[in-house]
Amino acid sequence: MVFPKLCVDFVAYLGVRLVATVAEVLSAESVRALAKFLSWLAADVLKIRRRVIVENLGYAFPAVTAAERQQLVRKMWEHLFLLAYEILLTPRKIHETNWRKFVRLCKHEGPLLDILRGRPLVLVTGHFGNFEIGGYVLALLGVPLYSVARPIDNPFLDRFLTRLRTAGGQMLIPKLGATEAVDQVAKEGKTVAFLADQSAGPKGCFVDFFGRKASTFKAVALVSLVHQAPIVVCYARRRERVFQFDLEVLGVFDPLRDSHVSADVPSITQWFTTVLEEEIRQHPEQYWWLHRRWKEQPPLRRKELAELPSAKQAA
Repeated sequence: MVFPKLCVDFVAYLGVRLVATVAEVLSAESVRALAKFLSWLAADVLKIRRRVIVENLGYAFPAVTAAERQQLVRKMWEHLFLLAYEILLTPRKIHETNWRKFVRLCKHEGPLLDILRGRPLVLVTGHFGNFEIGGYVLALLGVPLYSVARPIDNPFLDRFLTRLRTAGGQMLIPKLGATEAVDQVAKEGKTVAFLADQSAGPKGCFVDFFGRKASTFKAVALVSLVHQAPIVVCYARRRERVFQFDLEVLGVFDPLRDSHVSADVPSITQWFTTVLEEEIRQHPEQYWWLHRRWKEQPPLRRKELAELPSAKQAA
């Protein structure tokens, strides 16, 4: 069973390498047109993960019409295909000498000073915009960046994408069993980055996300509190053109000097989740609505359960 799986994985890897080779010779206009066609194919014909996407959009934007929702689904797929194109070509296009042609830094002065002082930093973002570009450029600029990431199941693709991700100097920490490595990175005064918008399961910290409870990982708040590390919420959002981004700091919480957020796990987790939500609302087409973000819901409390009609009847 292992050998056939490796064959399938290798064929998939060859397909991705072929796409990367073809993409390199295409113009930006051709890539945009191709992405529009593929988005229509994914959203209207193949209907990939349609149930999950429509369910998520229903939670987040209950007032939108069916036509508006379908348009948003197409735009999301277009964004994802452009994202894949940008990830494949980033190391060949963006370098130390020309990064300003592609990326515009916004509101970065405060976190930069903390990095220069040798303080540990916790960067938080989500599956919004081109988060891979953000990590690549920050490492390229000399930020000692360690990103927590889940390895891809396909070993050939995992090695290939790891080379792309680390080409600028970024280091990766495998998500499974990352606690010890993250702790060591923070002790050394370096920067650790999290994608903090996936379901953390039944044991996560439940906070409001688009008006509905969502299980969120506690690690961001815990690392900040244990190591007195500022949390920096940021994103890399695509502008109108392909390979044009705003890398912006959305909010900062420093446990040593800020009081606008209570220094506890639920408050901190709710704060950075709300900051991300506010930006996603501005550009929902650049968010991954593919994830089952609201997969887990908090267990009912005894009082709430007792108030349900079925519970009263049973009593």
